[in-house]
Amino acid sequence: MSSNTNFSFSITQPTEIHFGAGRINNLPQIIKKAGGKKPLLVIDPGLIAAGRDTAVRAPLEENGIDFAVYDHIDPEPGLRLADEGTRRAQENSCDCVIGVGGGSAMDVAKAISILLTNGGRAVDYLGIDKISKPGVPKIMVPTSAGTGAEVTFTAVFINEDTGSKGGMNGDPLYPDFAVLDPELTISLPPHVTATTGIDALTHALEAYTSIQAHPISEMYSVRAITLIAENIRAAYADGRNIEARTNMLLGSLLGGKALAIAGVGLVHAMAYPLGGMFGIAHGLANAVLLPFVIRYNLIGNLEKHALLAGMLGQDVQGLSLRDAAEVTIEELHLLNRDLGVPSSLQALAIPADKFHEMAEIALTVARPVENNPRQPSKDDIVAIYQQAMAGAGDF
Repeated sequence: MSSNTNFSFSITQPTEIHFGAGRINNLPQIIKKAGGKKPLLVIDPGLIAAGRDTAVRAPLEENGIDFAVYDHIDPEPGLRLADEGTRRAQENSCDCVIGVGGGSAMDVAKAISILLTNGGRAVDYLGIDKISKPGVPKIMVPTSAGTGAEVTFTAVFINEDTGSKGGMNGDPLYPDFAVLDPELTISLPPHVTATTGIDALTHALEAYTSIQAHPISEMYSVRAITLIAENIRAAYADGRNIEARTNMLLGSLLGGKALAIAGVGLVHAMAYPLGGMFGIAHGLANAVLLPFVIRYNLIGNLEKHALLAGMLGQDVQGLSLRDAAEVTIEELHLLNRDLGVPSSLQALAIPADKFHEMAEIALTVARPVENNPRQPSKDDIVAIYQQAMAGAGDF
């Protein structure tokens, strides 16, 4: 699907993936294969409160595996959580890390793994390729179909000192193992299913239109977009639909693979200040912004944005490229409406007088901005925020 024949690429994909219903029961064997004896279980506290941690704990307890638990995880985690979790691991002599939950828990787990071998504080590793040593073995267990963090080399945090949101980035952050069991996602609430699912869709869409895209990343992106588009409404309508849950988890995984190769774009850059300044959950921020950023991006690659409409399940036969691309935007607005996602930034109570500051922050998220098919100015980003504030109109 790539229209660029002058591409070259390098790919690192080290994570061993175990996918399928009931695969969480293989966790003890995976820990042994990783060389671990006492893992630190980094887990979203919401899973514990809902009793959803039992499926992960049970196989460990049944096999006599001793483990410690760290559950101080926030939806938008700060750097202190990684530092605190590292101390917890050291105090309990843990030699491997298991991240269980959404992207926040997995990102904290990745960072703890790195800090255990590299020393220092989490803030020391913000940026690109600042990690010199591999971490202790890390195993990721996603319980939502969203972030794809189980196969990426990034861990994103709020810097409490600056209030900004930024990431650690580097190959040592790639998880060693990922266990994807769709049965763990069945009890996910509808609104979380919606926002995490559109987060996964955003990864695949932005990787597909990234200027770094190439045939391998596009292979992942196209399949991810198709799977998510075909299944997200069904998973939202009935969380017990195991077929939809399985396909959503696979779509999220493939979207993670795509973003790890080709990167994400302006949606993510613009979502960062929503999380850093106002605590808006990452998936929700992406979902609200996605149609408005895609509209801005259209002219950067009209052909790809037209092809997206077909991947999203729309019949665009006989339409011009421009009209087909417009169908893509319309479908994204309709998807948000069907899934109960707010149609505007106004609904999130984002103050318009902060748009210029938000735009400045967004432009500092260098890689996503550079990957974007249309290079934005500060005024462009402010204008997109303003459009998102006004909302979707008749869609």
